[in-house]
Amino acid sequence: MRCCFPAPLAALAGVPGPCEVLRSGALLAPALLRAVSAARTRLPHHHPIAAVHLELVTLIEDRAIITWYTGLPGTDDGFGHMLPALTEGEVVYGTHPGRLNRVAGEDLPTAHHHVELTGLEPGQTYYYQARSRGVAARPTALHLIRGNAAGTSLHGLGSHGGPYSFTTPLPPPGRHLISLALCNDLHLGETTAGLVGGIPFMRGISQQPGLAPYPELMTRALVQEARRRGADVLLAAGDISAGGSVADLARARGILDGFGTHGRDYFVVRGNHDRPGAVEESDGDTFRSGFGRPDEPGYFERDLGGLRIIGLDTYEKRGNGADSGGLGAEQLAWFRGRLREQREQPTVVFGHHPLTVRDSLFPVGAGQRLGRRQARAILEAYAATPGVFLHHAGHTHRNKRTVLPQAPHVALQEVGAAKEYPGGFSLLRVHTGGYALNFFKARGAEALEWGERSRRMAGGLWPHHALGRSVTDRNSVVYRDLSGITRPPLAPLAATGSAG
Repeated sequence: MRCCFPAPLAALAGVPGPCEVLRSGALLAPALLRAVSAARTRLPHHHPIAAVHLELVTLIEDRAIITWYTGLPGTDDGFGHMLPALTEGEVVYGTHPGRLNRVAGEDLPTAHHHVELTGLEPGQTYYYQARSRGVAARPTALHLIRGNAAGTSLHGLGSHGGPYSFTTPLPPPGRHLISLALCNDLHLGETTAGLVGGIPFMRGISQQPGLAPYPELMTRALVQEARRRGADVLLAAGDISAGGSVADLARARGILDGFGTHGRDYFVVRGNHDRPGAVEESDGDTFRSGFGRPDEPGYFERDLGGLRIIGLDTYEKRGNGADSGGLGAEQLAWFRGRLREQREQPTVVFGHHPLTVRDSLFPVGAGQRLGRRQARAILEAYAATPGVFLHHAGHTHRNKRTVLPQAPHVALQEVGAAKEYPGGFSLLRVHTGGYALNFFKARGAEALEWGERSRRMAGGLWPHHALGRSVTDRNSVVYRDLSGITRPPLAPLAATGSAG
């Protein structure tokens, strides 16, 4: 077996060499790994590092967030992941490729670099290079070919570290009204991410021993980042738990309560993992008991000061398979009726299963979306309801924006999973003259570390599926009249349907 990190690092850390540990049959304890990581901050300046996985994650009118990873060459585990090299990181940038005269950096050495450029000019093209210890960061090969992750390469294919470029969008016109954090697929209680039976390379990734369960730490980090980014309301579109366990749903609610009050500040709908009977400990509807009342439907309508929110229970129907989505006849009739009554009211709809799944890196089965007939019925209802402007879904664990000709005024937005790479949420900023939708990674050292670890899923192909095939799949701006919306009241909101 190949040594997993160079012996000189172990000597610097004052611990046994890796080959000695491996020959003894012992596991590398977390304390050993932390000691080695700490030693890397004392490595001589000439020690080689690699700067990889460069990504332009967030692009707003006045800022951009760029991430990358630094590792030790020669320590690849066979899945495209090197042992971490803690070092400084900076982004040099400017409005001309030959004059990168502005610098944004980090406060502390790290292997998981997350640099935010601020004070950018809307509608301006910027050129940038991310680097650590003088080594330019590079995207993965497939991302480079697509021109997706890092922006556009100045030198075309085969560029070694850029500079890359991006153009900031213009902001939504008018006054800011309200911001909503859109998230999904928290999977509280899950212990292995990316585990798919029957596919050899989908064997899954687990958390390192001694660290917090990744669904919990990612959900906590998401709540903190959503608040820090100014979200007024949070919508969680299903798969709150890994299997509908009472304990897992209670743990999820406890974490989400850190954002605010359920039914006022945040709202949830059920996913296929939250389905009744998913666990043996209860014959009842554990999800409705945890987030509402068992005698209420799992779908609802809320009015946030003129902005209508409709939550759909896309696993409402029993007996439709482990993953398939569906609305019962009663819910579908209710939904169409609500849209007919208020055709012009600005409306956001959210539910776990998307209406359609297009341009997927992996094969798409019926279980990844709503049934075709129901999706067609919903799109026909949207076509007759000009007030609907966004349909938020999860389940696919990826960022993807789709606009269909049947209802071109409605953006169908799939959002990447909260629990794993890229690990975050989309922030919907509503203005009187339109809206912006931007994806943010959940920050914090442990969250960024798990995000890097879990990007190895699907044999290393997961980033090319989950991040988004283009920057606009995770960052978009739409102009339209939303001036009828005001900020939500502080008192409990008027409601139709269940408690959400």
